[in-house]
Amino acid sequence: MSEKLEIDLIRRDPHEMNNYLQVEFDDVFAEPTGTHSADCVWRNSFKCFTCGKNVCYKLLTFFCGICISLAWGCAFAQISFSVIWCFAPYLRALHVVLFPFKKIYSIILASFCGPLFETCGLVLSRIHVTQSQGPPPRPIDAIEGDENQRPGRLESVEKCRYYPNYNTEFEDRTELETT
Repeated sequence: MSEKLEIDLIRRDPHEMNNYLQVEFDDVFAEPTGTHSADCVWRNSFKCFTCGKNVCYKLLTFFCGICISLAWGCAFAQISFSVIWCFAPYLRALHVVLFPFKKIYSIILASFCGPLFETCGLVLSRIHVTQSQGPPPRPIDAIEGDENQRPGRLESVEKCRYYPNYNTEFEDRTELETT
C-alpha cells in the first residue's frame, strides 16, 4: 500500500540546491603567482582546514542535525496543513462566491468600456505629429484683443525675448490710454 522511501547516501543533493556553497580549501584560499608560502605550510594548511571543517560539520550535524530536521519537518507539516485545510478551501469558496460578480463585471466591461476605449483609440489614432519649423505658439495670455488679460511692461519684455515676432506696440498704447 505505501512505498518505502529509499534515501541516496551517495548523491545527497540531487536537485543541486546548494551548489553555490563551495567550501573546499581551494575555493577559500588561493595564493597568486609570485606569492607562495612554504610547501609544507600549504600542505598542512590544507589538511588542517579539511580536517577541521569535516570534524566540526559532523559534530554540529550529530548534535543539532536531527533536532533541526525535526523542527523543519514540523514547520513544513504546519505549512502543508494550513494550505490544504485552510487556504485552499477558502480560495475555492471565494471563487464560488465571487463568480457571479466576475461574470457581471466582464459583461459591463465588454458592453460599455470596450466600445468606449475602442472609439477613443480610433479617434486618437488619427492624430499625426509633425516637426514644426516656425516660431513656437504664443501662450494663452498673449492673445491679442483679450481685454481681461493686460500684462505689465515687464511681462511684455519677457514675451519679446521668447517670441521675437510678438507685437508690443498694442500693449504700449493701452498702457498710455489707461494712465
